[in-house]
Amino acid sequence: MESIEKRLAHIKDEIRTAALACGRDPETIDLVAVSKKKSSAAVTSAIQAGVTLLGENYIQEAMDKINTIGNTPASWHFIGHLQSNKAKFAVPYFDLIHTVDSFKLAREINKQAAKINKRQAILMQVNIADEATKSGTTAASALALAREIAPLEHIHLTGLMGMPPFFDDPEGARPYFKAMANLFNTIQKEEIPGVDLEHLSMGMSGDFKVAIEEGSTLVRIGTAIFGSRE
Repeated sequence: MESIEKRLAHIKDEIRTAALACGRDPETIDLVAVSKKKSSAAVTSAIQAGVTLLGENYIQEAMDKINTIGNTPASWHFIGHLQSNKAKFAVPYFDLIHTVDSFKLAREINKQAAKINKRQAILMQVNIADEATKSGTTAASALALAREIAPLEHIHLTGLMGMPPFFDDPEGARPYFKAMANLFNTIQKEEIPGVDLEHLSMGMSGDFKVAIEEGSTLVRIGTAIFGSRE
């Protein structure tokens, strides 16, 4: 079996190639290594191999892992569905929360961040295909939600996150990535005080090259780095 180091090098190379092929600077695209269901040992190996951003989906699992691994140069991102009652755990542990999809959740994150004098960076999750099985605000409501979140003093809205429906052919995802990029540009043009859109989190192991072509700045890749789930 290929080592994490080799797989990581391969993915980084593919990201670079995809970026250059569409005229983008590879330095503008960051890799979030999705480490859910992976052991602390596997995560430590990934950090040693050069992973700088780690994405976790489950609060308790992530807290256990972060506590076990201890201080690390890597930054932790929360990329799973977050319930308001778990915000108090997410805020102290994560540098960026990708999945804020309601004002209720944003308000609770703001409250918890105020307690530890933190300005929590967040992304707004958009359910770009209006899928019943996925979380996220609608594309139609996204601008209004950004305006609502903006005045919260302990929150910093820094971008959007989206996930297209699954397709065997990554080209199927392209219209959804394009729609996310258009929405990102629309909100950015409004120049809402307190909202600084720089991150567009989209693209996973199967479709990240198309996501990069459509403007992704954060690709979330797990299987292609860590192998299939344990």
